[in-house]
Amino acid sequence: MPLYRISIIGLGYVGMPLARLFADNGHEVYGVDVDERKISLLQNGVSYLSDFTNSDISRLTDTNRFHAGSSYDAVSQADVIVICVPTPLDEHDSPDLSYLQSAVRGIVPYLRRGQLIVLESSTYPGTCEEVLKPLLESTGMKVGRDLFLAYSPERINPGTPWRLEEIPKILGGFTRECTDYAKQVYGSVFHEVIVVSSLRTAEMTKLLENSQRFVNISLMNSLLPLARELDISLWEVIDAAGTKPFGFTPYYPGAGIGGHCIPVDPLYLLWKAKEHHHNLPFIELSHQVNQQMPAYTVERLAEILRPVELGDSSILVIGVTYKKDVNDIRESAALKVISILQQNGSKVSFFDPYVQELTIGGASVPYIALTESNVKSFDCVLILADHSNVPYDLVAAHASLILDTKNVIAKYAVRENIISL
Repeated sequence: MPLYRISIIGLGYVGMPLARLFADNGHEVYGVDVDERKISLLQNGVSYLSDFTNSDISRLTDTNRFHAGSSYDAVSQADVIVICVPTPLDEHDSPDLSYLQSAVRGIVPYLRRGQLIVLESSTYPGTCEEVLKPLLESTGMKVGRDLFLAYSPERINPGTPWRLEEIPKILGGFTRECTDYAKQVYGSVFHEVIVVSSLRTAEMTKLLENSQRFVNISLMNSLLPLARELDISLWEVIDAAGTKPFGFTPYYPGAGIGGHCIPVDPLYLLWKAKEHHHNLPFIELSHQVNQQMPAYTVERLAEILRPVELGDSSILVIGVTYKKDVNDIRESAALKVISILQQNGSKVSFFDPYVQELTIGGASVPYIALTESNVKSFDCVLILADHSNVPYDLVAAHASLILDTKNVIAKYAVRENIISL
């Protein structure tokens, strides 16, 4: 098996697991991140990711095959450059490729003939050809002849037991030579590499995966008011339907869809569709439903608090990350819910085993330990993330009122003061 020198641009939830995988398989890895704080933590053996312990970082650096820095000059030593930077939305819900463009401009001065550049960040079909290729060719080198370009969407699922190398790797290249080169590189660490016909096919594959989840979760959210009016537990209905051994995949409602992919990727696809004068009504409607969920959650909370008014209430939020068992708050619905509560005058504190500091609207939100006396002191406990390592039995036993948006307390107790979203 050939060994490569790999430069990974962006040492976050995508880049770090990939760096570990390549280093563990004998490749030399040069990690680059413009966030000096991350580099300092890595160099001191401290993790900033929920899926990495400090020991994991120490073991990685002890291999002497992982080197982290903030300078792009490391690219000059690499055979392969993998770009794993954020691709968020702007204030108009359109693609924000500023991080990507900045990263590519950063590597351009250090590129040399024969290097493979792979983009893993989620983006719309056409990004590699319309954005990356012109920037790469500003060097005077031609993609497909002097430089090689491929797209391989990240499929990491933080907070789950999936091993990265066991997740099939989708791959598409600009030319057959680009594809073959990338397949050889990824085939050295992944159990299965699935080659598709083009860059655009690979780019759209990731958007389809997350659009399917986006639409179906939003469908569940849209059913919540009806189920409540009919005195039906939607979670019970979903679990019952899930016993069918074929044709049904369970998706669950909540206060909103968060994270770096599911609420973002479909809007990248929608933006591209509109550019080509096509409509995607399912995605548009799903986006509308998702945008309404934080406000719906607050309305539900106000309803169950009566006669206490929101402006006179004290609320303890449990879980502020976008999903269970991670420390990632990007696009988290909890932040929007807390912001609305604060605007209504509620006194909000929070507990999260993965987050100890939280600032919303320029103000710090108090962190509260989960003790019997603390839980009793709030008018309501609002569960927004169903982390595995939370003492829900303590919450169920001592909270005066609970609004459970994740249906997690039902596992521990059935009481009149425990209310589902």
